[in-house]
Amino acid sequence: MPEVPLPEAPPAEPEFRPFADDAAVRTIGTLTLENGTTRIALHGSLDLTRDREGLARARALRAALDGIVAALEAEDLPEVVADETRTVGRVENPFA
Repeated sequence: MPEVPLPEAPPAEPEFRPFADDAAVRTIGTLTLENGTTRIALHGSLDLTRDREGLARARALRAALDGIVAALEAEDLPEVVADETRTVGRVENPFA
């Protein structure tokens, strides 16, 4: 009887090191944490249900937040980070 190959495991999520880069993303349920060197953005929502899946999501959220807090506590922080908004200039309408 021929051997049937097992399906490959999904690729492991890359390590999320808070404030280490501007590219890493961590997803917990439908909540997304987008890494940045000066801020971490959270988008979406997360249901913490009263079951084993809810417990796993809660633990993943706690681990992510613990990592963020540890990274912040390990630094000499400024009072406030400068706003990174860009000014928008006027552009002539190319279709006029």
